[in-house]
Parts: sequence; structure tokens; C-alpha cells
Amino acid sequence: MSVFRTIKGKSAWIFAGLIALTLCSIVIAITFGPATIKPIAIFQCVFNECASPMHEMVLWQIRIPRVLVGLVAGMGLACAGAILQNVTRNPLADPYLFGIISGAGLGATIATLVLPEQQTLALPLAAFLGALFSVVIVFGIATLLRNMNHLLLTGVAVSFMLGSISHFILYLGDPFATNRVIFWLMGSLTRVEMFHFYLISAMVLITLLTIFALHRQIDALLLGDESAASLGVNVDKLRIILLALCAAVTATIVAYCGGIGFVGLMIPHIVRQLVGVTTMPLIIGSALVGGCFLVWVDVLARSALSNVEIPIGIITSAIGSIFFLAIMYRTRKTG
Repeated sequence: MSVFRTIKGKSAWIFAGLIALTLCSIVIAITFGPATIKPIAIFQCVFNECASPMHEMVLWQIRIPRVLVGLVAGMGLACAGAILQNVTRNPLADPYLFGIISGAGLGATIATLVLPEQQTLALPLAAFLGALFSVVIVFGIATLLRNMNHLLLTGVAVSFMLGSISHFILYLGDPFATNRVIFWLMGSLTRVEMFHFYLISAMVLITLLTIFALHRQIDALLLGDESAASLGVNVDKLRIILLALCAAVTATIVAYCGGIGFVGLMIPHIVRQLVGVTTMPLIIGSALVGGCFLVWVDVLARSALSNVEIPIGIITSAIGSIFFLAIMYRTRKTG
């Protein structure tokens, strides 16, 4: 009930509009693709029976899984970015810049090259271990430096280090496997299935429920570590839990969708302008906007060029880099 009271206390119309936008985005995105399928045929396939086997294959094996995976992947990355920014009190924190995606990418790269026939279990597990490894390194170095403000800078350094290891492994690997992994690292929803949607959805749901349960402690962190500790919050324990949670959800997404950067940086900033910095509305808004954003980025990726699909990681990185520079410029002016 507290969720609904929080939403009502904020702008209920904003959340209603975001929910409507999300539903419309899902429906409209399904209509995009090389094969022309009329909306009435899509409606018939979803709620009754497909008019032809071709429609059934295109919709249920390609388009619907792709749109739904894009939705939950965007939700997970946006929520991870929002939590990282609130926990570190740094507006530039992001799973990509924090080293989590590079760590997950390293683990997934090793699994893809070493265990090519065991991808269903090996890939997400290796990605999670790699992401967790990067979090341990970042948090350990920041602890040694006795300054949590260095978390982001440490994450950037660790990101470059793990990225260079991934590139070295790819350089030494089989050329065919290397090409497959490089395309995957750039981010793509080409090979996703409904199973991936269920798995990522479960991880995103666990993340949301955990955040909702800890939202008061997370809000206390915004006041500073000393203030949060005076309110009875175990700051180090809470920060470790949330970092591990961000690592888990990011690793699951990276394992099946590849390296999609800057979603966690951009979306929370946009949502804060709409609903503020409080954890509950920020997370709900970030999930809705992040899901819509990645759905439409994927539509752009498969529709911008004829007969060629652009990796979505390229598009998000291009947009995110400009957004990153804009934030830095704005911070410089206000600072």
C-alpha cells in the first residue's frame, strides 16, 4: 500500500502517463519489422489464433520476445543506475561506468569461448561472477582508500582494465567465436527468446521488491553516511547488498543482451526531473521510462538501415556520451 500512497503523493498523472506510454510502446513496437503484418493480424495472433504459420513464427518467436526482453532489460538497467546514483550520491554513477558491465562481459566472454555448448547455464553464471568480481574490486579499493567518493573513479579504472582483458582474450581466440562475441558485446536483442524474458523478469522483480523493502534506508543514505548511521542504518552492509543486487541484475541482462551502456546514467536523471529523488517514485519511474527507451532504441536499431541491424549498444553509447557531457557541463555551471 505504501507504494500506491507514494505515487499518489507525487504526481499520479505522470505515472499514469508513463504506464500508458509503456503499454502503447509495447503494442506499436511489435508492428515494426521487415515482414509486414497488419495490426488486425497481430491482434488475432495474440488473443485468438494466427492467420498463418508465418505470422505465428514471426510474432511469437521473434518480435514479441524481442520487445518484451527489451522492456525488462531497460527496466533493470535504469533501476540499477538509479540505485547506484543514490547509494554513491554521485550523479554520474552507472553500471557501465562502474565496471559492472565490463566485469559481466569478461565473464560471459570467457564462458562463450571456453564452454560454447553450455551457454544456457554457463553464460549467466559467468556474467554474474564477472560482475560480482568487478564490484568486489571497486568496493575493496574504495574501502582501502577510505573514501566512498572514489567509487566511480575506481569503477572507471576497473572497467578499462577488465575491458582490456576481454579484448586480449578475444584477440587470442578463434576468429569465428571472436566475431560472435564482439557483436554480442556491442549489445543486441537478435537472439533473445521468451525464456530470456522470464529469467530477466524474475531478476528485475527480485531487484524491485528488495529496493521497495529497503527504500527508507536508501533514502537515509541521501543524507550522508553519518546521518544514515545515526538513524540506525548499517551503511556498509546496505551498500554491499545494493551493489551486489545491481551486479546481479546487470549481469543477467548482459548475459543475454550484451553490453548496453549509459541507460542507467540517462534515465534516472530524466525521471528525477519528473518525480524527485525519493527512492520509491524514482525507481518506479526509472523502470517505466527505461523500458520504453530501450524498446524504441531496438526499433531504431532494426529499422534505421535496410537489411542491416545496428547493435543497440552503439546507439545507447552515442546518445549516452552526449548526455554524459551535458551533465558534466551542467554540474560545472551549477558548481
